[in-house]
This record gives sequence, structure tokens and C-alpha cells, in this order.
Amino acid sequence: MGFTPFMLLPPFAYRNQNLFVEDCDLEAIARREGTPLYVYSKQAILSRYHAYEAGFGSFPHQICYAVKANSNLSILRLLAQAGAGFDIVSGGELYRVLQAGGNPAKVVFSGVGKTREEIEYALESGIHSFNCESEAELSLLSSIAARLNKVARIALRVNPHVDAATHPYISTGLRDHKFGIDITAVEAVYQRALTLPHLQLEGVSAHIGSQLLDTQPLLAALDALLALITRLRAAGVPITHLDIGGGLGVPYREGQVEPVVSDHLAAVCARCAGLGLILLTEPGRSIVGPAGVLLTRVLYRKKTETKEFVIVDAAMNDLIRPSLYEAHHEIVPLRRAFPGTFVADVVGPVCESGDFFARDRDMAQCLPGDFLALVTAGAYGFVLASNYNTRPRAAEVLVDGAHWRVVRRRETYEDLVRGE
Repeated sequence: MGFTPFMLLPPFAYRNQNLFVEDCDLEAIARREGTPLYVYSKQAILSRYHAYEAGFGSFPHQICYAVKANSNLSILRLLAQAGAGFDIVSGGELYRVLQAGGNPAKVVFSGVGKTREEIEYALESGIHSFNCESEAELSLLSSIAARLNKVARIALRVNPHVDAATHPYISTGLRDHKFGIDITAVEAVYQRALTLPHLQLEGVSAHIGSQLLDTQPLLAALDALLALITRLRAAGVPITHLDIGGGLGVPYREGQVEPVVSDHLAAVCARCAGLGLILLTEPGRSIVGPAGVLLTRVLYRKKTETKEFVIVDAAMNDLIRPSLYEAHHEIVPLRRAFPGTFVADVVGPVCESGDFFARDRDMAQCLPGDFLALVTAGAYGFVLASNYNTRPRAAEVLVDGAHWRVVRRRETYEDLVRGE
């Protein structure tokens, strides 16, 4: 047809020029449910989760899905039923996990700014452990646990000063980042933490950033953590688990190569063999990112002296990644109806010049009324959505084989003023 699309990952594929996910025609879903619309594949989510399980093999481990990547209750329930634990960064995420049937004993609580109320909620819910990021947090956690007569299992999040070589907004492992405790100072913090009552100090944690297509920084950080664990144990700190974080990237554009989960975990397990550690990992994007698309409808094509614009009904309030990170999402037609391509900016209706999905993009021919898919939108899509410009947030759909169902209804105008 004259247009070579981004190499779609299964289960997304064209059949007779129509884009399908599993056995569902995406255009049929868009016409039924309207746009903007997020659509997720159950098959893709589960296969990506099971790749982690298979990668660990018999090594003692727990996969804690990073809820911040996509927190839809149906997705959380799907992963909980598959045996996943969860990595949370707020009390609201814990509430979602519990509502979805997640096991609190498989929940780790990360984040630099846990509030007193969130800590109490997590302790009373019986979560697995806290990844603590400062001495002040340790003191607060100890006092709350004492008041509740609870014992809080903790790991210290270590900042290993390893450059993740990713976008600066999602890099978290250098000394000038807000996350964790500097590896050069953390041993003294472990010793002070041992003296605090109602804390069970048993872990080391690190997460250096996300969207890593090269796993070498992750392995460099792991080597530093294992050396730290050796020193801690020699000093009498009883480390039993290591949380290696998440961060594996996914391909957003042609030519990018996705890390092979089994290869990475084989390298991790080989380094940790014989150390008596339970490994925790916190994948998010690598499980749900390629499993989702954002569907949108072309409203207008507009030409100026220097540009052509494709104006669509989705906007930066639906998917902010291109505006926030200058992130790339491939944009493909749901029906390959026209030969040839043209160069255009793909923009939304929000009254901001930053409301764009692509600039100077080589696009398949399309006309007003046609549907497009923004690919690899399953992570950090709806979770970052807002009501800016008083726009209702999109609906979400989960596909299972030849069937699909709405797992979040589209917001109404009434929803927009609820509570005011």
C-alpha cells in the first residue's frame, strides 16, 4: 500500500488491511465505543508477565508489578490471579491493589514521600515491606509501627550512582536524583536502622531508571549492590532479600531492540547464585507497554504555508508522554485504505502548542473520520491522563481472544464536576 508501518508486536497485526489485536478488529471496537480509547491485550500482558516467571526459573523470587505503569483494576486483577505481587508508590495504589484482589503480603511500598497516613494504611494492611529512602522516613516508620504494635519489614533503597543512560526525567540512580540513599553513606544508615524498634531490617533495594534497552547499567548496579550486601552481612546486618527494581525498556520506534527478559534474568541469577537471597523485581512498562494502544479519530487535515497538520480527537490530556518527554509513539492506521504517505504534525484539540503526538512524521494517508492507533501506549498512558481543558478521560477496553469488554467507562460531563 506504499506505507511500511512500525514493526507491530504480537498480538497486534494487520489482517486484510485491518488492524487486529488478538482476534478483534480494532476499528470495530472504535466505532462501537468511540474515541479516544485505550485498548489492551490480555494475551500480551500475561505472556510478558510469564516471561519473567520463566526467566527466574527455580531461583527464589517475587515479581512485583509496578502499579504506576497502568493501574486499571482489571489489569491488576489479571496479574494478581497470575501470582504477581505489586510495587506501589502511594496509598491510592495500595487501595487499588486490594480492590483488585491482590495479596498485601506480596506488596512492596516504594517512593520518597510516604505520608503518615499511607504508612499506617500499609502497616494495617499487612504489606510485605517498605523500600525506605531516607533516615527521616525510617524514624517515622519506626514510631508508627511501635504505636500500632506492628513490625515493619524494610529494605533501604540504595542510590548506586550508576547512569541509566535514559531520559533525564526517568533516570533515578545518580547522586543528584531525589531517590534512595547514596551507596557511599548507606552502610552507616543500616547500622543506625538496626537500633530502631519495630523495624525488621532485611533488604537492599535499587532502581536506577526506566526504559533501558541496554541492560549493562542494571548489571553494573547489581554488582555494586552485591558487594554492598557482602559488607553489610559481615557487619552483622541480616540481609535476606534484594529488590533489583525494574527498568527494562520496550521498542517505541523502528530499529530499537527489546531486551530479552530471559537473558537478563539469567545474568542476574548467575551473579546471585549461592548467596541465599530472595530476589524481587518491579517490572511495569515491559509488561503492559506494548500490550496497549490509544485509538483516535482524525477530525481535520489542515495546511499552512510550511506545515500540514492532522488534527485528531485525542490530546495531551489523554497521552502526555510526547509533550512531557518528547516521547515517540508510532502512529498507524486502523485500516490501510490509501496508497502513499505524507509528512505532517499529528496534534490534538487542547489549546497548547505542546499538544502534539508527532512532528514532521511520515504518515500513512488518512482522511477525516479515519481511525489511527498510537502504538505501545499501554504504560504511562491513562495513568497520566487528566481533565485539562475540561475533557472527559477516555474509556479503556480489555481484549481476550475474539471478545472484549469495557474495563473503564468513558467519563461524562457530570463526572467532570462531581465533588465540586
